[in-house]
Amino acid sequence: MPHDFDALAAGPGLALYIHWPFCLAKCPYCDFNSHVRDRIDQERFARALRRELATEAARLGRRRLTSVFFGGGTPSLMDPATVAAILDDAARHFDAADDLEITLEANPTSIEAGRLADYRAAGVNRVSIGIQSLDETGLRTLGRQHSAAEAVTALSLARRLFPRVSFDLIYARPGQDLPSWRAELRAALAIASDHLSLYQLTIEPATPFAALHRQGRIVLPDDDTAAALYEATEEECARSGLLAYEISNYARPGQESRHNLAYWRYHDYAGIGPGAHGRVTIDGALRATRRHRAPEPWAERVERSGEGTTSDEAIEAPERAREALLMGLRLAEGIDLAWFEARTGQTLAQSVDGDVLAHAIDAGYLTVTPNLLIATKAGRIRLDSLLGLLVV
Repeated sequence: MPHDFDALAAGPGLALYIHWPFCLAKCPYCDFNSHVRDRIDQERFARALRRELATEAARLGRRRLTSVFFGGGTPSLMDPATVAAILDDAARHFDAADDLEITLEANPTSIEAGRLADYRAAGVNRVSIGIQSLDETGLRTLGRQHSAAEAVTALSLARRLFPRVSFDLIYARPGQDLPSWRAELRAALAIASDHLSLYQLTIEPATPFAALHRQGRIVLPDDDTAAALYEATEEECARSGLLAYEISNYARPGQESRHNLAYWRYHDYAGIGPGAHGRVTIDGALRATRRHRAPEPWAERVERSGEGTTSDEAIEAPERAREALLMGLRLAEGIDLAWFEARTGQTLAQSVDGDVLAHAIDAGYLTVTPNLLIATKAGRIRLDSLLGLLVV
């Protein structure tokens, strides 16, 4: 059936992601597009980011900008003047929403924490701090470059400077049991403000942890323990007023990450910088874009042609449906089925295995109403396995 995809995209607005690819060190669990350099040519990469943003904006036309997210890598290694310049450019290229959310990811080392006031002055109004653990042994295991004390200090400073603050923790670490995680999480909740991202440690291919895991040198909690840790996480957060609105994200009502909601709700988002990807509607087609991953070759491409794009392809209806399901079922609110059909061009029945759907409903993993498809709490615990069977 025909749909006005441009009108659909214009409704929710546009989210903008800016990727800063550099880190002080590569964490052993991390498979993000991050790179360690002895020296960073700040001016070169600032110019390239601004030029690629201008190129993408010319292609997209004026849209209502709802969020900007500086991710990485470690964006708190970026010169604050670069952040300010990019935000000025974005305000020129797009129509900024009155409540524009501008998030920057930061690490709590002393050098990065010292820049927080400058990022606030540049226009950032939400900061997400990569604490990862409040336990010194846990920090060493995860290869972090800060101490627990530095993390608490940085968080305290951030709360004084920014109206909205989030931080990350990683749990289900080697040797971690339920009592120790509850204690660590309660300590985190005592200093949290309105949002927490709490991720179970996973072994990603081609990381140092993958090699250690193969060798049996690190062992993660078994499935039953991991499920108990997840349930305890939701319970402890709810006790402090932070509700699970997505599998790994907890917020006080109204304080959810608007930028990340754009991903999970399958709205349009543009990605700028090395390795960044986007989903943008142009001339009636939803397109998947991706930039060159390596920083220097990406910059060379931008300097030659104004963009570092390596792929830019229209997404066909079955793939749109698959992506919308994979993202939307992570949310406690589920998927609006009218939006799903309009956005993907397929009905739910065309997009899932009917027998698996029926079994999942009977088992209490999914709920379907005339308007919504929702993964229950039990379904979200086993969502990866469920999606592998459900989505055609």
